Amino acid sequence: MSPNLIRTTTIGAAAKAAGVAVDTVRYYERAGLLPAAARSEGGYRLYTKSDVERLRFIRQAKALGFTLDDIAGLLQLQDGGGPREQVRATARARISELDRRIRELTAIRDALVALEGRCHGSGTVAGCPIIEGVQSVSLSPSPES
Repeated sequence: MSPNLIRTTTIGAAAKAAGVAVDTVRYYERAGLLPAAARSEGGYRLYTKSDVERLRFIRQAKALGFTLDDIAGLLQLQDGGGPREQVRATARARISELDRRIRELTAIRDALVALEGRCHGSGTVAGCPIIEGVQSVSLSPSPES
């Protein structure tokens, strides 16, 4: 193979190397997160090492809690050499959202712990404090939300 040619791989191999499903690769391509793949003479999608690295970036960014819109913005900044302050602002917004969700989940957990503590775990379901509590529990958002 000539050193000037870009090595390519199939969608299945690219997906496996990036740790995502084949359908996910197709979706990211349709959503514009991944450039349209070149095609072989037989019409198969062909992906480069750069494509696989981009897929890995997307997967890792999702694991960190970034939305696909966030990721699209980060990729645009990365592709265009955008300012670091915008990347940091995106991260701060995501942190703020995660903090809000943690508060909500903590309230839910606290409510379930309280209900579970009121249940003796014996007898019939009739009058079960968990069942009754689910109907009456209030999970109002905290003021910081």
